[in-house]
Amino acid sequence: MTTPEQQAGIIRPFTVQIPEEALDDLRRRLATTRWPNRERVGDRSQGVQLATMEALWQYWAKEYDERRVEARLNALPQFITEIDGVDVHFVHVRSEHQDALPLIMTHGWPGSVIEMLDSVGPLTDPTAHGGTATDAFHLVLPSLPGYGFSAQPAEVGWDLARTARAWSELMRRLGYDRYVAQGGDVGAGVTDTMGRLGPEGLAGIHTNLLVPALNDPASLPSDGEAERAALSAIKTFQTSGNGYFVEMATRPQTIGYALLDSPSALAAWMIDHDTDAYYKIASAFIDSKPSGNLTRDHILDNITAYWLTGTGASAARSYWEAYGPDAPAAGSKPLPPPRIPVGFSTFPGEIWRTPRSWAEQAYPTLTYFGEAEQGGHFAAWEEPELFAAELRAAFRSLR
Repeated sequence: MTTPEQQAGIIRPFTVQIPEEALDDLRRRLATTRWPNRERVGDRSQGVQLATMEALWQYWAKEYDERRVEARLNALPQFITEIDGVDVHFVHVRSEHQDALPLIMTHGWPGSVIEMLDSVGPLTDPTAHGGTATDAFHLVLPSLPGYGFSAQPAEVGWDLARTARAWSELMRRLGYDRYVAQGGDVGAGVTDTMGRLGPEGLAGIHTNLLVPALNDPASLPSDGEAERAALSAIKTFQTSGNGYFVEMATRPQTIGYALLDSPSALAAWMIDHDTDAYYKIASAFIDSKPSGNLTRDHILDNITAYWLTGTGASAARSYWEAYGPDAPAAGSKPLPPPRIPVGFSTFPGEIWRTPRSWAEQAYPTLTYFGEAEQGGHFAAWEEPELFAAELRAAFRSLR
């Protein structure tokens, strides 16, 4: 008989099972969507445009296969393990290549492990995707607490540092005594924090969002054209594009009522993230012209997963935990820069295009700086092959 302590460390297989009643409820709520009047401007400056939502709704309600989420996730090995009182869901795909490097990748908001599914093949089986056997990774994709099929925390305190420590414990349980970490969006915050905490076994990190630039852009170089352009883009985002950020960092519970009551409201909230991603999503639904891998089905897989797991509010709370004025970590002393190697990749459609000088100042141990030819904020989702190539290059020196 196992003790409670031993029981908490058990890793249990997991299978997604969506009740038909949940899908019936989704269809009913979609059918009774109440629409606002059309916006009074010709762009997204008042928010998600009615034409975009009508096209998304039409496909979701009339053509989309709601069982796709279940099928796509169940095609991969999934597990649950309790860490620090929360059941953490994760996908774990081991490469067939013997010397593969263990990699834990963290998604963000409004993403989930679904945004990373099409990078699984290029990362774990590189020989089938233009790489070599020495490029292979064993891949761990955890769902953040309160997201997807991970449990919703019952107490405050799940900030970036607590999640970072949970991930190091997860890798320890999986038997990985040397590994690397990657993240974008909220996942970049978790990964950056992992690098600063420096848990035993973490050999290097890579991000595709420069967290220090969002936290304190005024401290970064501003002499060159690239630096001034990046500062201008951040200012634009902070003044006219971060409404979702402010709401979730200060009043996640308030927006949560709408996100749990109306699937159309949830979809509108989730696609109103950044200008580049929004117009790519709009084009996918209105013109049937996806940008890379950002197809109608893939977009709705992610939104449907949020709806079926009822995690709109709990995912929003992660912003309050990490960035809100009442966050447990607010006012605490900043962590020192990572002492381990750091890789960074910038994508042209990101909220701002990070100059190399910024990455070098933020990370004194920067060993790789990549500039991708295409892709945006959701790089792994939109351009999984390019994204995988960046990770191979970033971590090649650590093998």
